[in-house]
Amino acid sequence: MAVEVRPGTDATGHRYCLVAARYNEAFVRRLVDAALEVLRARGAAEPDLEVMWVPGSFELPLACRWAAASGRFDAVLAFGVLIRGETEHFRLVAEASARGLMDAGLATGVPVLDGVLAVHDAAQAEARAGGVVGNRGAEVALAAVQMASLRRIAPR
Repeated sequence: MAVEVRPGTDATGHRYCLVAARYNEAFVRRLVDAALEVLRARGAAEPDLEVMWVPGSFELPLACRWAAASGRFDAVLAFGVLIRGETEHFRLVAEASARGLMDAGLATGVPVLDGVLAVHDAAQAEARAGGVVGNRGAEVALAAVQMASLRRIAPR
């Protein structure tokens, strides 16, 4: 029988950095607040939580890489909201951000989680930032807790 490893959901003793984009801050704040609520409910202490604000979602990967490379955090969570305008710019930023966040995690070995929403309109952002679809911030926080737990037990 194969050995199965399932990460825990206890955030106690883990440190988390939430990196948040100020662009569309009203929606991003709701994602960050939900993530903090989940982390606290899972046992994270206030001194183990840090929120860093950057100008926009394009800046998230570099700031996340800095946080991950610092050695101070067990997981880094990125939050941004990109709403489609008249051009495809939002898609280009979303793709660059997603690739940069993945690269930051792979380069540092620290879980870097992608909580960037790329939506077509404000109604979709509303639905995913605490509306009818739920809150992506809460989902990302739970994944961060699991990845931080797994990182402590997984072979490297």
